[in-house]
Amino acid sequence: MESKQQSDGKTKGNNAVKKKVNWSGSLIVASLTGAFGSSFLYGYNLSVVNAPAGFIKKFYNETWERRYGFSVDEGTLTLLWSITVSIFAIGGLVGAIIVTPIVKFFGRKCTLVLNNVFAVAAALLMSLSLLAGSFEMLILGRIIMGVDAGISLSALPMYLSEISPKEIRGSLGQVTAIFICIGVFTGQVLGLPEIFGQESRWPFLFGAIIVPSLIQVVILPFLPESPRYLLLEKHNRSKAEKAFQRFLGKDDVCHEIEEVLAESRAQRNTKLVSVVQLLRTRAVRWQILTVVVTMGCYQLCGLNAIWYYTNNIFSESGINHETIPYVTLSTGAVETLAAVFSGLVIERLGRRPLLIGGFGLMIIFFAVLTVSLTLQNTVHWLPYLSIFCILAIIASFCIGPGGIPFVLTGELFQQSQRPAAFMIAGTVNWLCNFAVGLLFPFIQAGLQTYCFLVFAGICFAGAAYLFFVLPETKNKTFHEISQAFAKRNKVTLEMQEMNHYPGERKPSEEQESNFTSSVDNGETKKGIV
Repeated sequence: MESKQQSDGKTKGNNAVKKKVNWSGSLIVASLTGAFGSSFLYGYNLSVVNAPAGFIKKFYNETWERRYGFSVDEGTLTLLWSITVSIFAIGGLVGAIIVTPIVKFFGRKCTLVLNNVFAVAAALLMSLSLLAGSFEMLILGRIIMGVDAGISLSALPMYLSEISPKEIRGSLGQVTAIFICIGVFTGQVLGLPEIFGQESRWPFLFGAIIVPSLIQVVILPFLPESPRYLLLEKHNRSKAEKAFQRFLGKDDVCHEIEEVLAESRAQRNTKLVSVVQLLRTRAVRWQILTVVVTMGCYQLCGLNAIWYYTNNIFSESGINHETIPYVTLSTGAVETLAAVFSGLVIERLGRRPLLIGGFGLMIIFFAVLTVSLTLQNTVHWLPYLSIFCILAIIASFCIGPGGIPFVLTGELFQQSQRPAAFMIAGTVNWLCNFAVGLLFPFIQAGLQTYCFLVFAGICFAGAAYLFFVLPETKNKTFHEISQAFAKRNKVTLEMQEMNHYPGERKPSEEQESNFTSSVDNGETKKGIV
């Protein structure tokens, strides 16, 4: 009897994989609009400080001299600039910490909409700093913009993972990474001397942040909330069905509703867990460690160092100063193309090959880049090899490590664990982001051309961990992914289901009545056993 049920389950799973999934208009608009006002701004703010760096430092010096009657010393100016660049990550950390109660109370979609208050406030502060003669306004704006990014980089992947069918969950999840890359590229384009890369125009680079925010505020409210959130946390089956119908582009969504309810029955309870409760839950220990490793490697693998200090790296490579802005533009273009490619193949190749392969290629190109930078004064063509290696590193990163960590965080945890998991992931993400932004100039000064070997070592450690630990999550339900980790967590399947919420379980009949009256107690017991 049991083997027959397993056979039926496999048959249904295979049919689900083969079934063609339609990308409904609402699904496409929700993902594009959500990403444009969220992850796009994160990428944009990573690169936007690069082109006007000289003008901003001059503004700092002039402001200091006007206030105190003497020029700021070089060490203080460098410190102010490092703070301006890296404090974005401190704001991001704050956003990642406060996102859990916000998405619980307001929902995923409404959190993205309300988050634009931070973006608009930051844009006004930064764009008016030159007019007001206050560099503190620019620094404060960077902090507030970081809060916006910290919230959006957790709420957006959460929203996308919950509105997408499992057959295209990876591709839709890559929208986050694609728009980060487009944001980086846009910041580079607008920073060209022909556009806003001039001393009198650099504030417009920060004022442009308002445009994506306003577009998101106008469009996103007319799209549905996450159906999983509506069903499992708000217990509103009617609205959840309507949301599924719009996102899936079909009227009959009984299968999807039942799939979500089955996940809830397996959990026994849909009450959100705290970070402390999640960390104490034995059944998800390896999932948490996997998220920490992937998010840590996402930041520490060296890409943010290239984004933040591209001009300096190209200068060390021997590139002419006038040519640097246009060479830098190529990094954003390669990044975007590689991210799009990853989105197209992720559901065919899976998460594991793209992650491990991406880190593996980065190790190779980091090693070649180190040799190239070390010997570039002896061979005239080596600076061009350095440029190629930088572009290859960027492409390798965006193929896998650049977006899949956000997808995995949404896939490895059940509904009620997800906000706490994203809070942990976001905290690791932003702490590592801050560390790279603050420490890389000193690492570069101390190790010179050998600095990238540090990042190669981090990539190797990440690839090795993922090779031995991470199971493939392609086309699997959230419950199936939890089962894949059961053996490594040293819990049986029954223990895993009982262990999700120690001390907080409800009777199955009580929990069943919370969200539906159409499923009877017999079905509930069957789902649990």
